Amino acid sequence: MKTFGFAGWSGSGKTRLIVRLLPELISRGFSVSTIKHAHHNFDIDQPGKDSHEHREAGASEVMIASEKRWALMHEHRGAAEPDANALIAEMTPVDLVLIEGFKTHAHPKLEIHRTTLGKPLLYPQDPQIVAIASDKVLTDLVLPNFEVEDIQSIADFIEQHCDLTRPAIPGVA
Repeated sequence: MKTFGFAGWSGSGKTRLIVRLLPELISRGFSVSTIKHAHHNFDIDQPGKDSHEHREAGASEVMIASEKRWALMHEHRGAAEPDANALIAEMTPVDLVLIEGFKTHAHPKLEIHRTTLGKPLLYPQDPQIVAIASDKVLTDLVLPNFEVEDIQSIADFIEQHCDLTRPAIPGVA
């Protein structure tokens, strides 16, 4: 699976950009999944639910399934947090995995930069940043840069950079 990430300061719009890129990439025929790193303690389960009771009782993993979706919760139980590679290996294979977070993982990244945040660019310190999307035109950059709202151009870049091949359309030569 190809991977491509998004880096930026909090509030820069990483999630918004991913949410807008997903339909564009999918419309091109690619299967796409996402992985998001949370810096805080989070829980998708709720006290009082059977699955929560299973986890509280010590289950290593609890799967919840219905006709619409399934979710697997894995408890670390004191083990180290797995790295991005280990987590990606748990995913069903797709053409492209978009990664939000996992700053230290070695995958190509697009930096989202908002001048209104008053923060410096990340790219000089992160050699994995291969392009920048910003709310203002940035001059004197050695990296490709895009207007953050130009979803088609950003998708074009990701497609080319990841060397994705569009699937053949049946009946079209």
